[in-house]
Amino acid sequence: MAAVAGHSVRPARAQSSNEKLNIGIIGAGGRGGANLNGVKGETIHTLCDVNPAALSAAKAKFPNAKTTSDWREVVANPDIDAVVISTADHHHALASIAAMRAGKHVYCEKPLAHTVQEARWMQEEYRKQKGKIATQMGTQIHATGNYRKAVSAVRDGAAGEVEQVHVWCGRTIDPLGQAVLPNQEVTKDFNWDVWLGPAPERDYNEGYWKGGNLNWNRRWEFGNGVLGDMGSHLIDLAYWALDLDYPISVKAEGTPASPLSAPPSQIVTWKHPEKQGVFETPTAPATRKALEVIWYHGPEGMKTMAERLQPLLGDRTDMSKWHIGLAFVGSKGVLVSDYGKIVRTNDTNWRKQTVIETSTGHYAEWLKACRGKGESLCNFDYSGKLIEHNLLGNLAHRAALGAELKWDAKALSFKGNEAANKLLTKSYRDGWAPEV
Repeated sequence: MAAVAGHSVRPARAQSSNEKLNIGIIGAGGRGGANLNGVKGETIHTLCDVNPAALSAAKAKFPNAKTTSDWREVVANPDIDAVVISTADHHHALASIAAMRAGKHVYCEKPLAHTVQEARWMQEEYRKQKGKIATQMGTQIHATGNYRKAVSAVRDGAAGEVEQVHVWCGRTIDPLGQAVLPNQEVTKDFNWDVWLGPAPERDYNEGYWKGGNLNWNRRWEFGNGVLGDMGSHLIDLAYWALDLDYPISVKAEGTPASPLSAPPSQIVTWKHPEKQGVFETPTAPATRKALEVIWYHGPEGMKTMAERLQPLLGDRTDMSKWHIGLAFVGSKGVLVSDYGKIVRTNDTNWRKQTVIETSTGHYAEWLKACRGKGESLCNFDYSGKLIEHNLLGNLAHRAALGAELKWDAKALSFKGNEAANKLLTKSYRDGWAPEV
């Protein structure tokens, strides 16, 4: 569909170290406001939001910026060098792919995609454009010091050879209520057609969008639940520290599946194969063993997490007080980390070899890459694999709760499960299907 993703590629405008980028902001309220603040030192060329209140508030701060309610106009504008995308999940991949094809640098909020297929398209498109554009997913915690300390410690063998990574988030999902909401009069100047975008046809009701991420993210038609949202931040640490790639299987357990809404509680287990040539240091073997990544959220998930991990941690820490975190379980002990602290069961020193440079800031890393100075760490190749991995967990929950699904990453297919394969992609509303 040319109007969404068929723009011809143009080279991104060369940037000197002193020259400002012309940036288009796609989604100016909520997370969009925070992301806008992160790039405000550049030239804010165009502000885009379907909500006139959010657009007006952003315009007041950047009075010289142009405005629109349709992100396709931003992507099509040749004067714009880069875009920052902070829409609901179901627009992330469509807007990002269109922007990449138009030769624009892209910063996109997490998760990068709404389906597994979209996550793979994001990886493939970035690889085609690599060297011409810079991309970054909005996992801001990736730039913080504690994550970098945890990555270094894990890679240098502070827990020994890692066999399992347990990842959790105490957040749950509120009940959905009505599946289809009654028709309301559209709020003045609210661009409902664009907000709905590729999602199924629905009459306008502010109940679909008002309240932001914690509202619309509950619905499969717009979002990806707790795993899609917070898993982007938390499983990122496991992916980075262990140089993970595509899993070979996935199994979901928890609250019974709903065709409409994400689960309030969930446990997902992915298996990752042995990998050669990972970290060649005196304290970390060149071959990483096969391992499991296990995700927990909601009341049932958190209860199971504590039951499994507390015996391993003993009196070192009270797992019930960790609302979010990861536990790397290895041959020499357990290392637990969240955004700000690290706890280990093994007090012995390890040889510190891995040094990860202090970040200039998550947005600054991207802007630096836009100017041709290196590649951003959370580019769409790395982050696309992470999001594909996470969304496989949601898919397993919806299609085959309790069953282990064998994943063929090369073929982008589950072996012997057509119900699961059908959920790898989705139907797009007329006029919004991507051209691939």
